[in-house]
Amino acid sequence: MMRLYMTFLSASAGGGLTYLRNVLPRLAGVADVHTTALLPPPLAPEFGGSARVEVVPATGIEGRGLGRFVREQRALPGLLERARADVLVSTGNMALLGSPIPQIVLARNALYTSRQFRRDLVRRRAFGLLADTVAKTWLARRAVRVADATVAPSEAFAAALRRWVPERASTVLAIPHGFDHAAFFDEAASLPAATAARLARDESELRLLFVSHYNYFRNFETLLRALPLLKSRVGGRRVKLVLTCELRPKPAWGPYDATAVRDLVRRLGVRDDLVELDLVPYRGLHHVYRACDVYVTPSYVESFGHPLVEAMASGLPVVASDLAVHREVCGDAAVYFPALSADALARRIADVACSPDLATRLARRGRARSGDFSWDRHVVSLVSLGERLARRGPSRGPATMPDRAVAGRATAEP
Repeated sequence: MMRLYMTFLSASAGGGLTYLRNVLPRLAGVADVHTTALLPPPLAPEFGGSARVEVVPATGIEGRGLGRFVREQRALPGLLERARADVLVSTGNMALLGSPIPQIVLARNALYTSRQFRRDLVRRRAFGLLADTVAKTWLARRAVRVADATVAPSEAFAAALRRWVPERASTVLAIPHGFDHAAFFDEAASLPAATAARLARDESELRLLFVSHYNYFRNFETLLRALPLLKSRVGGRRVKLVLTCELRPKPAWGPYDATAVRDLVRRLGVRDDLVELDLVPYRGLHHVYRACDVYVTPSYVESFGHPLVEAMASGLPVVASDLAVHREVCGDAAVYFPALSADALARRIADVACSPDLATRLARRGRARSGDFSWDRHVVSLVSLGERLARRGPSRGPATMPDRAVAGRATAEP
């Protein structure tokens, strides 16, 4: 039996939680694999445990930033020894330096490879966040260098990592993230009454949706600037933008301050065009998608983008910023625009809104495309990689993947 040890200390919101909630239950069903999952204490009760999955609350290790990284470095070797682990899977782009067993790093945060993000922080004068990002970037690059394998959720992000650390390019592979259609469309799940009431609508209005907590790299400003431009292009239809966050003056998730974007909303005069939802339960999120007409994402950097798959599965036509990862995920089920162009974004939304044939075609392609993503295949590929590394043992210096067929099978599955 192979013993996996997985750290999930960075799983606090967004894609990290989506990953945890889909992968851990599936590992419980894999024969001949025992998984120990190190979780933030508040999350541990949600997952309990089973014969094949042991949940360990990271008491005394949890926290944020570099302090947590230092505590993790000190505690993990002893935890691995007690668990008799064969392979360590480190999430959140960070690695155990000098791991005594083979280590897989799951790289999900594309900010560390993004020059655009650092330029954005300078423009915003967010120098504290810039310094934090520079430090974490060094650690993330170091993680790729020390890992036996680095796994990205898309081939586009894997390619960026290979360019970023070319001497370890042969150890970087893509195992795409998945989607669970049955679990996502749980008809027994409902929205809170107050949230459902806010989604009541006039059928004549054009309802746009963007699923994200507030941060800088999701590029809310371009989306907001597109709203006044869009109104003149859709024949007088009322436009509403539904957000799954509140644009609070003070940070809600992490260090991102929405004060400037609130001022932009006021200057643009679009306050009444926004529906700001907060804390939408994941099990009821499909109701939000179904209450909207077009899914829009203006992000200027991404590593995967789970909401794109959710939107396609929900039958929404997608308008996405023209990133390699967005084209990889959506293919011809979306239309694209330059990420920082509000005018181009408005034109592309209007193209979809004013052409029922285009909207129907995109929706049909999206439903079909969403079926290409499988959490079961993801877990099988991850376990297969772990087994190969466990047989080989920890690498010593630069190494190639033990069998490139693992990467080939994973990247062939979109």
